Amino acid sequence: MTIKAGDNVPHAVLTKMTADGPAPVDTNDLFGDRTVAVFAVPGAFTPTCSAKHLPGFVEKASEFHDKGVDEIVCLSVNDAFVMGAWGKSAGTEGKITMLADGNGDFAKALGLTMDGSRFGMGLRAQRFSMLVKDGKVVELNIEEPGAFKVSAAEHMLAQL
Repeated sequence: MTIKAGDNVPHAVLTKMTADGPAPVDTNDLFGDRTVAVFAVPGAFTPTCSAKHLPGFVEKASEFHDKGVDEIVCLSVNDAFVMGAWGKSAGTEGKITMLADGNGDFAKALGLTMDGSRFGMGLRAQRFSMLVKDGKVVELNIEEPGAFKVSAAEHMLAQL
């Protein structure tokens, strides 16, 4: 079942790259008592994700913070090493938290997976964005396959 506005975000442990290596990020800590904008991409370094999706949030990060967002998270079913390298190459430091959902457990718990096997990618997160306040989903924007519109930074900013 797909998560919807009003639902609590499910518990999972994600991973982020730090100077000391991969570190766990508990979703209860990430989403509790704060406002978080999350956007998920099918894969790091993929064309739409690298050319449009991530850069839009990097460019608009200060606008999100000005509107009360405590943290912006980029999520992908990749490993923390790939997410760290992608973040570094895209200039996300201090703007976007790059989180790995290595086995897709969080994407599965959200009910927002896609099968990228046709492209050699296996199970991945669908392209989506969501606004979470105090652990509850306030806005959820799920893209149609192959689309990039409702999960864009500009669309989310208009929802704030």
